[in-house]
Amino acid sequence: MAIEYLKICDFTEVITGGTPSTKKSEYWGGTIPWLPSGVCQNCSVFDAKTFITQEGLDNSAAKMIPINSVLIALTGATAGKVAYLQMEATANQSISAIVPSEKHIPKYLFYYLLYRRDKTLSDCYGGAQKHISQEYVKNIIVPLPSLEKQTRIACELDYTNELIDKRKEQLRKLDELVKARFVELFGDPEKNTLGWKEQPLSKHLNVIGGYAFKSEKFSEEGIPVLRIGNINSGFFKPVNLVFWEDDDALSRYKMYPGDLVMSLTGTVGKDDYGNVCILGNDYTEYYLNQRNAKLELKDTMNKYYLSMLLKFEPVKKKLTGISRGVRQANISNKDILNLSVPIPPIELQNQFANFVEQTGKSKLEVQKSLEKLELLKKALMQKYFG
Repeated sequence: MAIEYLKICDFTEVITGGTPSTKKSEYWGGTIPWLPSGVCQNCSVFDAKTFITQEGLDNSAAKMIPINSVLIALTGATAGKVAYLQMEATANQSISAIVPSEKHIPKYLFYYLLYRRDKTLSDCYGGAQKHISQEYVKNIIVPLPSLEKQTRIACELDYTNELIDKRKEQLRKLDELVKARFVELFGDPEKNTLGWKEQPLSKHLNVIGGYAFKSEKFSEEGIPVLRIGNINSGFFKPVNLVFWEDDDALSRYKMYPGDLVMSLTGTVGKDDYGNVCILGNDYTEYYLNQRNAKLELKDTMNKYYLSMLLKFEPVKKKLTGISRGVRQANISNKDILNLSVPIPPIELQNQFANFVEQTGKSKLEVQKSLEKLELLKKALMQKYFG
């Protein structure tokens, strides 16, 4: 059977949501789920956090959206992202819902729209606030093979997604295991429940700031320059990398696998700075850009201990709670050096480090499996929709 290419409006209905008046308290706090565009995160599992009443539904542009509808965000950072609805719900005006029909398998449509999100983004209009319209959604052309083939494709991608989710859950549990071992050995770091001596970090490390590399001189080969986006997730992300030619005059700013670095600048209220990262062996050497710092430890402190310590929110808040700007937050070298933390014996820190390294071997295997599965998913989507 030949594949049909139809506009979405030719084989199903598209509806857009609305928002009950926020001035009417009787419209809110009911039992009907009401979804903002933020639920559209290319996923099929999410929780409703806001609910409206029947009165709110009856007196607004909000509409009931059937189960198994595909949601697509129309505005902002989530524009073009999709979600698969596994419950009846309402949504705001920044979401269009594609209602199930006899002509298509909803999960198949979900994966197709997920695949073409880059195309949707390129079609967005507006400046800082990207936007697509309900009419745009209605006119998206979808390849529709037989329902049997749509089902087979959706099932195959569902199975791959399940495996990916399992690997992510394994990684999460391994991280929880490391955190639990930390508390077992050192106690609660906020309350210092085991009574370790507290000292400023200035006694245990030096801070080396990055260099102000000129962006116009970046190249496509050489030594990668570590910018905030590469380390502020708490681990090295080789994304949007830029490079710099090897320069003996910049040897002070060279970093190597195993070095501990921290991002110093971010946005007030966001968790995008004050994050530490132990560099992996993706590259043999790196350059450190400005607004990042290397934490050069003395022999009284282990990098795995400090790295985990700074991941505890109350400890990290002592750094990120210092704000010197309205929109931009900055941490200075002095802030780091003045931070007072519990200092257990180095032998105990090293014991924790051994545990982290052993657990890291397991994480590496799971991570490799996850990366293979994500590549497989991309290949399958290219095969079916490309």
